[in-house]
Amino acid sequence: MTCRIIIADDHPLFREAMLRTVQRLLPEALIDEAGDLDAVLALLPLGDEPDTLILDLRFPGLTCFSQLAELRQRLPRTTLIVVSMVDDESLISEVMAAGIDGFIGKNIAPDEIGQAILAIREGDVLVKFAPSGLLPLETGAALTPRQQDVLRLIAQGKTNKEIARELEISPFTVRIHVSSLLRTLNVPSRAAAAVKYTGTL
Repeated sequence: MTCRIIIADDHPLFREAMLRTVQRLLPEALIDEAGDLDAVLALLPLGDEPDTLILDLRFPGLTCFSQLAELRQRLPRTTLIVVSMVDDESLISEVMAAGIDGFIGKNIAPDEIGQAILAIREGDVLVKFAPSGLLPLETGAALTPRQQDVLRLIAQGKTNKEIARELEISPFTVRIHVSSLLRTLNVPSRAAAAVKYTGTL
């Protein structure tokens, strides 16, 4: 049976990864994507009530937990799943108290994310996350201003060529900045660097 799913995340990198995960789990699903809360609200009247809404907690337009409660009231039959880098148990408790069906940490393995989505859709009220080990905000000072610019653009899903164009530097210089900031952040990949960046927003 066809189901309608909305994936709402403002970071293209994570939205694309979640899209692939959901397509693998539910190949028959009709999937809409949204990059901010206004886009989510605009999608709601365009078809049947979504079967599932997968929503990032740090999301443009989402400023308070009461908005989660309003989504719950507006979408009584929709499975609401928050997927976030947040690992503060008191915040997660507030999310769940707003009527959310499940909370999944972005830093668990993709297969575990997939299994958690299926379990929540089947009716489990599930909270699954791992301590993130995120950089505290002040650790950003270890990066030069240029490295911080590069990291911000990596988190937006930009390629080295796109970063070079935006910052008006050569792709070779971008590569040097990327390898340097990966070392400074002690992460193995651009995706992992983006996770650390978005967790500090």
